[in-house]
Amino acid sequence: MTTDFDGQAAGHAAVGPPGRLQESECRIEDFIALVEQTTDLAQYPHAVRVEEQVLIYDADVLRATVGTVGGADAVSAELVRALTEGPGVVVFESAFPDDAVVDRVTTAFDAIIADERERGGPAGDHFAPPGANSRVWNALEKLAVRDPQAFVDYYSNDILALVSTAWLGPGYQVTSQVNVVRPGGRAQDPHRDYHLGFLSNDVVEKYPTHVHLLSPVLTLQGAVAHSVMPRESGPTLYLPYSHQYLAGYLAWRRPEFREHFETHHVQLPLRKGDAAFFNPALFHGAGSNISADVQRVANLLQVSSGFGRAMEYVDRAKVSKAIYPALKHRQDAGAPSAALTHVIAAAAEGYPFPTNLDRDQPLGGLTPLAQTEILAQALAEDWAPAQVEEALDAYAARRSNEEIR
Repeated sequence: MTTDFDGQAAGHAAVGPPGRLQESECRIEDFIALVEQTTDLAQYPHAVRVEEQVLIYDADVLRATVGTVGGADAVSAELVRALTEGPGVVVFESAFPDDAVVDRVTTAFDAIIADERERGGPAGDHFAPPGANSRVWNALEKLAVRDPQAFVDYYSNDILALVSTAWLGPGYQVTSQVNVVRPGGRAQDPHRDYHLGFLSNDVVEKYPTHVHLLSPVLTLQGAVAHSVMPRESGPTLYLPYSHQYLAGYLAWRRPEFREHFETHHVQLPLRKGDAAFFNPALFHGAGSNISADVQRVANLLQVSSGFGRAMEYVDRAKVSKAIYPALKHRQDAGAPSAALTHVIAAAAEGYPFPTNLDRDQPLGGLTPLAQTEILAQALAEDWAPAQVEEALDAYAARRSNEEIR
């Protein structure tokens, strides 16, 4: 893929206003030209084969190669090419070679699911109807608390570390969400993922073109198979090379793009212990489980760059509470709404993640409210300062992990 930072890219949608992409300028013809590429195994010497345009790696072969002089660097560089210039998705066979380790973690996940079902509460999901699947949010923390020994054995995995470091460098952060799809479970809508993929198109259009290029390199998506996953059980659907479409964060909701995904996606069966990792800009979605008796269990890994944070810690709830009376006074005095919006952007947290998705579930959309939205609502509805403080305290409580196990 060739791209420059004036927003033009080979085969990609043109920009609208300078430095911005617009949904109206997404062209299915440009998209099709990209996703019709063919994966050449000769360009990826450490892969063992190509299946459905996806690169397949034997984890044991990689382990041997990484142990040689220069092997780790060569493999890492190849994985980055596979996730950028290549199909955007790779599969590692036997990434977790010890089934006993995977089974111990699955047992812990099952116990967590049973506990949470007994407690009850909302059951939000991303890109699928709420309650369609069993979902464990923040499974990484919950596993560590429930079975520390299993956690250590599981996350000592060298393939996970290899691909995460190759894509993100050192200092990455792992999060985990367990997804269990039983027979009859419906497919997800095709989508792109975190960060821009979670935002509505009117918000995505506000981000400059270079942020569309930045977002995918801040996260690595992965899934570890905790059960045998034949095609009929609904393993993830992928559209290789779709990550190369620059305007894809605006295109994935459009019906012509979804239709092309539905008719041209690929789907690979997985064995227990296999792992797939992909560029978060790849069009993808979990498939429907049409099997009679296969319960599909996957540990979904979202590995984030360590750079995705500010230089200083700021108690933005404290700042927001302190300035709200002054904001309200300025609004009552006739201050322009744009000026007040600028103040809110500087003072409050404008992005709703990270959060505690057990308490702050995406029931009304893909993201919960951000602090900035609470302050804007407060001004629009003329809240008293005490009401703002109560709303911000509730916001903080929803995001806390205390006593959530």
